[in-house]
Amino acid sequence: QVQLVESGGGLVQAGDSLRLSCAASGRSFSSYAMGWFRQAPGKGREFVAAITRSGGGTDYADSVKGRFTISRDNAKNTEYLPMNGLTPEDPAVYYCATGPFMGRHYYNCWGQGTQVTVSS
Repeated sequence: QVQLVESGGGLVQAGDSLRLSCAASGRSFSSYAMGWFRQAPGKGREFVAAITRSGGGTDYADSVKGRFTISRDNAKNTEYLPMNGLTPEDPAVYYCATGPFMGRHYYNCWGQGTQVTVSS
């Protein structure tokens, strides 16, 4: 079983950038596709981005395309999400997750989340 720990959240102003990280412990990190999701207060969990096991393929929600970039370093067992041009629509708790293949569903291991707050 993989354990995931997110970091890098914080309070920023609109237009600023943050980089989220997700550190994985356990075996076979490179065997899992990875994803980022977010949940704002009063809303359901929303897909943000996903990446294949090798890192060669990615997928993004339309709301973040062009501003967020998902990547992974399998040698470091870490996934990243640099976020540029943050807007008042981006605040949420951001979660990383692992799954058997890249997609927008079917993730079965989740981190505890990291809070992102954007002031306008």
